[in-house]
Amino acid sequence: MKTGKTVIATLLAALALIVAVATAQAEDRQSLLLILTSGDTQTQGMAFVLATEAKRQGAEVRVLLCSEAGRLALKDYDPPALKPRNVTPKQMLQGLMQQGAKVEVCALFLPNIGKESEDLLDGIGPALPPAVVEHLLQEKVRLLTF
Repeated sequence: MKTGKTVIATLLAALALIVAVATAQAEDRQSLLLILTSGDTQTQGMAFVLATEAKRQGAEVRVLLCSEAGRLALKDYDPPALKPRNVTPKQMLQGLMQQGAKVEVCALFLPNIGKESEDLLDGIGPALPPAVVEHLLQEKVRLLTF
């Protein structure tokens, strides 16, 4: 029978292996940066359909909303629903966020429409351009723009 120290050492080694595998998988995971500027609801919907599918397939998803698309991040904005599922692009965006997607608005969006961070949906904030560029320059990041 193993001693207590041997059991603890074995458990710690197993834990270290699990952490190493999880870290390697996270580093190998593809990332999608979706930059959405279009105010067209069908275009927004398609962008979110593709981003949601990328998330389902294991990609990390980050969304940057600029120009008219930034309105989707506002608490007081209600876009029309899209067929056939009768969901709005805003609902699709919120679904992505619930799945762990990071969502930001362009740094110029709020000051140019007279709004503040408090006007944004919970979990959305203004992007920091250096952080966006740092993310974009990573080797495993794919860019999708609409």
